[in-house]
Amino acid sequence: MARAKPLKIVGWTLASMLVLILLVIIFIMTFDWNRARPYINRQVSESTGREFVIGGDLQVKFHQGLKTEAGWRRYVPRPTITANDVRISNPDWATAGKQMASAQRIVVSTHLLPLLSHRVVLTDLALDAPQIALQRRADGSNSWTLKDNGPSAWDVEIQRMAFAAGTIRYLDQAIALDLNAKVSSTAPDATPNDAPAGDKVEKYGIAFTLGGTYRKAPVTGGGKAGAVLSLTGDHTVYPIQANAVLGKNKASVNGTLTDPRSLSGIDLQLSLAGASMADLYPLTGVLLPETPEYATRGRLLGKKDGDTWNWTYEKFKGKVGQSDLAGTLHYLPRKPRALLRGELVSQQLRLEDLGPTIGAESNASKKSRGKAANQPADKALPVEQFNTAKWDALDADVKFTGKKLVRTHDIPFNDIVAHIQMKDKVLSLTPLNFGMAGGDITSNITLDGRQKTIAAQAKVAARHLKIRELFPKLQSMQASFGEVYADAALTGHGNSVSSMLASANGELAATVSEGTVSQFILELAGLNLANAVFVKVFGDKQVQLNCLASDFNVRNGVADVRRFVLDTDNAVVNVTGNVSLASETLDLDIRPKTKGARVFSLRTPLYAQGTFKDPKIGPQKGPLALKAGAAVALATVVAPVAAILPLINVDRAPDTDCGAVMAEAKAARKSARSPATNAPAKKVTEAEIKKAQQEKK
Repeated sequence: MARAKPLKIVGWTLASMLVLILLVIIFIMTFDWNRARPYINRQVSESTGREFVIGGDLQVKFHQGLKTEAGWRRYVPRPTITANDVRISNPDWATAGKQMASAQRIVVSTHLLPLLSHRVVLTDLALDAPQIALQRRADGSNSWTLKDNGPSAWDVEIQRMAFAAGTIRYLDQAIALDLNAKVSSTAPDATPNDAPAGDKVEKYGIAFTLGGTYRKAPVTGGGKAGAVLSLTGDHTVYPIQANAVLGKNKASVNGTLTDPRSLSGIDLQLSLAGASMADLYPLTGVLLPETPEYATRGRLLGKKDGDTWNWTYEKFKGKVGQSDLAGTLHYLPRKPRALLRGELVSQQLRLEDLGPTIGAESNASKKSRGKAANQPADKALPVEQFNTAKWDALDADVKFTGKKLVRTHDIPFNDIVAHIQMKDKVLSLTPLNFGMAGGDITSNITLDGRQKTIAAQAKVAARHLKIRELFPKLQSMQASFGEVYADAALTGHGNSVSSMLASANGELAATVSEGTVSQFILELAGLNLANAVFVKVFGDKQVQLNCLASDFNVRNGVADVRRFVLDTDNAVVNVTGNVSLASETLDLDIRPKTKGARVFSLRTPLYAQGTFKDPKIGPQKGPLALKAGAAVALATVVAPVAAILPLINVDRAPDTDCGAVMAEAKAARKSARSPATNAPAKKVTEAEIKKAQQEKK
């Protein structure tokens, strides 16, 4: 009897609990929960610091657990909460939208037992037409950070989530992004093939279409991304795949985001293409030159460092026009300007593709890209203006190597090496070196864009240029040999190549070592008609070139000839006059003197005049008329045979002291200075002259 009493007590206790649970369930099922809406709205609003509203019907129903669940837990009733017209507001300052989140209906199913251990387990969460509007300000504050009530004693777990369709607006004033997306949930795809090894990558779970602006450039596109629920996890590697049109550029990405809730890393395969790389400036803030159509593909890596992001475009390959580029670039945000650093390589570059970067683009090329033509028909030097307004957008430190630079109608360059630096609006190429005509060109160029007008300075040296390779299409020169050496130092002011040269000051000098040149070319230069015809009919031959030395003084865009002498076994040619870079005109006087007798020679001073676009070269009429007049007079007065006497050259021009001339010219070359350096020309010593004469012997 005593034993039955405790059993009776336990039985009554269990019965009481069951009755209580039953009463609670009956209460929950029969209670009009709409009466509780004001209380729920008030409590959530106070807890979050935002206005929270359930504006429609609120219901709670119970159902049994899923049959797929094992054990007794599936028999425990589960409440399903249905709420219509649910919304939570944005802060007052937000302009992305009045409501941070809203839905026409929310359906939530949950376990009751985990509540005893302060766990909220949502077995199912379904959203009908959700709308989300998020915003981040330039100072980093955002609209989704709610009232700080300290650490929560509750953990929330969402096991399944679904929604038919929804919209998201994300406004980020820090990066000038205003993005609208229409999102729908999809059946999960397989884990992306390009997922980083060893990382747990969520599967694709949503599809989206995009619209909006980035840095005021229009954005349209679409793609797919990981499941929304994966965003709630820690250390998530979130997959994304998208295609978009960004302004005038097309882009596609395929890769992953690390910890997307507080984004810390980006690893994407990025493809970009467009009409000109300059069109990327509104999107990237990186100053790039005007180019023909481009396309590139590589790996984009982003790493968060404090409040800034460091970017790497790794091992990319691309084309600009018909030129190729490859390499790795790093973009490092810093104050006062970001830094672009890296290395580029190319197998072939075409000057036609690079022309726009230096203002050397043809009118036909501009027309093909839809740009207005501005190169005058009578101008040979490029008049395209450099845009220095964007030179302070970033600093740059980029090394470039190229196998070949092709010029459409001229000699190709090869083995190009350039170190391109931009610092505080000063662009320098130190060095810019390349091979040409079997020799080498070395140069250092600086363009200072800190003032309204660019201050330019260039120092150029040419060594071992082969004469025959300087005239690749001239058959008569292919048997010639000899090497050209030249030096130049110039300064100028202007915002185009044309204006810089029009204001140029400095020195130019060149020499040609011993070699041979085409006799036909020399004879035509001397206008020796008989020998020119003879050579043309019976074949050309090479003439020994003893030396060539030239020296120009450039002042205010006019290059005056200080010395120009060409000495061969047959003749000596001297040139005087000037070349105007400002007006693009020639005014040269060419005086050939023979070293032997010539019959039927009209050898007389020549002129080279006209413009760079339309040069005119011919005999000076005065001396030629005197010879012709003397011949006519002799034929009339004396005899026809005497008429040939004025056409016979019997004077012998003295040999040039090539040793001394070359020594002086070599010293002038190496001491070429621009006015900015204000350095005196090197004086040639007697010892240098004697040494050069010995080398000549």
